[in-house]
Amino acid sequence: MKAFKDKVRDHRGQLGLNQKQLAEKAGIGFRTIVTYESGERFPQAAQLYKLAKALGVSTEYLKDDNIDDPAYGLDRMEYVEEMRKREGRKESLDLEKMLQQNQALFAGGSVSEEAKDAYFQALMKAYLECKESARQTFGRKKSATSDQ
Repeated sequence: MKAFKDKVRDHRGQLGLNQKQLAEKAGIGFRTIVTYESGERFPQAAQLYKLAKALGVSTEYLKDDNIDDPAYGLDRMEYVEEMRKREGRKESLDLEKMLQQNQALFAGGSVSEEAKDAYFQALMKAYLECKESARQTFGRKKSATSDQ
């Protein structure tokens, strides 16, 4: 079990980067990297994504001290980030949870990456369609006086 700060430091070292180089590669401030590695701060979702991409690991791996495999969730990471950019943090967390719960479908099998991607894309599309339908059904109604 490793803490976030240790994972960042270890993977930076494996890549042969100093803190400044990692900051440049991730597009994050040098002082921010220092605070992450000292354990003073934990990144918001956008920064976590940038950091994970620069380190070549998944955001799930960095977030969860119980995950030891740096590639765990790497196949889902882009979908979660896309959802965060499109819909926001809550929706991205919802999608991440759904994708994690569906990961068991691929356990022990020989499903191609293309098939996994197609599945994740379909799940994301269905989620977005449901959200839009809910917005239309339960969203704010325009009052008759606001149209005048």
